[in-house]
Amino acid sequence: MKDKASCGFRTSIGGQALIEGILMRGPKKQAIVCRTADGLVEKTEELKFIKDRYPVLGWPLIRGCAIFLSSMVKGMQALTYSANLVPLEDQEEPDKLDKWIEDHFPEDKAQKLIIALAVVMGIGLSLFLFIFLPAFLVGLLKSMTASYAVRNLAEGAVRIAILLLYMKLVTYVGDVRRLFSYHGAEHKTIFCYEHGKELTVENVREESRFHPRCGTSFLLVVVAVSILVNSVVRLQNSFARMGAHLLLLPLVVGISYEINRWCGLHDNALSAFLSAPGKWLQRITTNEPDDGMIECAIRALELVLPEEKGSDAWGK
Repeated sequence: MKDKASCGFRTSIGGQALIEGILMRGPKKQAIVCRTADGLVEKTEELKFIKDRYPVLGWPLIRGCAIFLSSMVKGMQALTYSANLVPLEDQEEPDKLDKWIEDHFPEDKAQKLIIALAVVMGIGLSLFLFIFLPAFLVGLLKSMTASYAVRNLAEGAVRIAILLLYMKLVTYVGDVRRLFSYHGAEHKTIFCYEHGKELTVENVREESRFHPRCGTSFLLVVVAVSILVNSVVRLQNSFARMGAHLLLLPLVVGISYEINRWCGLHDNALSAFLSAPGKWLQRITTNEPDDGMIECAIRALELVLPEEKGSDAWGK
């Protein structure tokens, strides 16, 4: 019996869960749809791709880092926009650094600076958790440092454990649980579109929330690829290993993106095997959405559908 989650058409349209909303990014524009007390709030904008200005950033292995950084920036901008739609009485007080920036810069520049700092801090936290901390912890275990292969595998195991623990811990935060429900709505809506069904709440509700072309899958692929790529590092000193891993990170991200891209273009045993861990992790990072969340996802998808049918095919 054919898996109902499989489909002939694969779209390049992707999304991101926001605070009470959804971001959908199509081939030419992106849309944000958020639910407020006054109903749905919509925002669309044309996309500008850096590879159009610098073609080299569209080359294989290089494009992965460019797309990753661009997605982080645009995602943080969308998340900030959705947070600003929350009623003032429900918004958290800005921290001291954000307040200082708001007091010393014009509003538009302050917003850009806060987003830039958030991206830098997010990257910094990721580097600490997945490069520096594993190398440091494994370096403390002298029995594992004698063999380069054992040490590399141990560091990879620590990265996976940190990723799973982090994902599990954030599910205990109420707002994050709702965020993960919007994540589920995004996946279900894209599946419904790929299956050629009418975009209705009823049709979307019966789709799977586990999608193979998801950022969650990408994270696991990055960890797996890092184990292979970092196997070339044959340094005993923990700080030297951290530096080498940091230098190899762009290659790791580039290879990981190409693997995810290949899996999205193929439907065979190998692609299913490579996608399986990511789908398993989505059991943590997605929840079943309610009808209101599905309505947000449907509207966001409708706003980015291309005029030319099929021009959003994956890999184009």
